[in-house]
Amino acid sequence: MQKLDVVTFGEAMAMFMAETPGPLHEIEHFTRELAGAETNVAIGLSRLGLKAGWASKVGSDAFGQFIMKRLTEENVDLEHVYTDERFPSGFQIKSKVLTGDPEVQYFRRGSAASFMGVEDFQKEYFSNARHLHMTGIPLAISSHTRAFAYAALSHMKEIGRTVSFDPNLRPTLWTSKQEMIEITNKIAQKADYVLPGISEGEILTGFNTPQDIASFYLDKGVKLVVIKLGDKGAFYKSGIEEGVVKPYEVKEVIDTVGAGDGFAVGLVSGLLENLSLQEAVLRGNAIGALAVQSAGDNDGYPNRQQLIEYMKIPIQEVN
Repeated sequence: MQKLDVVTFGEAMAMFMAETPGPLHEIEHFTRELAGAETNVAIGLSRLGLKAGWASKVGSDAFGQFIMKRLTEENVDLEHVYTDERFPSGFQIKSKVLTGDPEVQYFRRGSAASFMGVEDFQKEYFSNARHLHMTGIPLAISSHTRAFAYAALSHMKEIGRTVSFDPNLRPTLWTSKQEMIEITNKIAQKADYVLPGISEGEILTGFNTPQDIASFYLDKGVKLVVIKLGDKGAFYKSGIEEGVVKPYEVKEVIDTVGAGDGFAVGLVSGLLENLSLQEAVLRGNAIGALAVQSAGDNDGYPNRQQLIEYMKIPIQEVN
């Protein structure tokens, strides 16, 4: 069992992206890709040369085989991924847009990943990682995946590992908005680093300024809060410093899906490599900017040399 820099877990899906703009029911041709917030992060970290592992379940079907093949090609460690003969792998279809966010329809209910429970949790595998990255999606998928998330978080904190948490809110997966807020915040306040988007922060805390949103979590024991501000960059606040890191200029936004996961890749990798907080946030901004300039969820994530070259581009001024 190899040592890992980062471990994460969740559901991956086959994704069919429309090749032309228009309503999904009118599209005739799609391109198959891989989707999943946690797999996006694992792929992004692996491309930068870090050792990343992903824990999950897939079905014994073509989609499951595709998921495993793609992640193997990206050098993501899959030792904690199980094939479940009883349930299928999920998939989704995504529209192509010229502006704004694409429409995404999910076909994931009853998937193999949704039955990944606490009985599947391998302490030894997670102990081999320096850091755990979580999102709020497994909290919402099912009671099984929520129990797995609790087990993973508790174990990693118990053995002194750092934990980052991106709320990645999916309201349609929750039974109510109140349940989403309560359970998401229960997990968030136990993490070391919390990474909400500004709109997510407003929903979860009731505050509407980055400073107040950050303080909400810092007061509960979180060490660092970084709030994604879209084309305004990112705000960060810890117990000793705070500030805004300017964004990279993006002349054409092709697809925003995966930008937040790309930001997490940059921030987490930077912190693990002992960059300053401002430098780590800047790296997050860079990968997020690259992500929105490509159609796939993780197509724009760079390797190490591509990142170095891109970060030589001047950042834009924020009014």
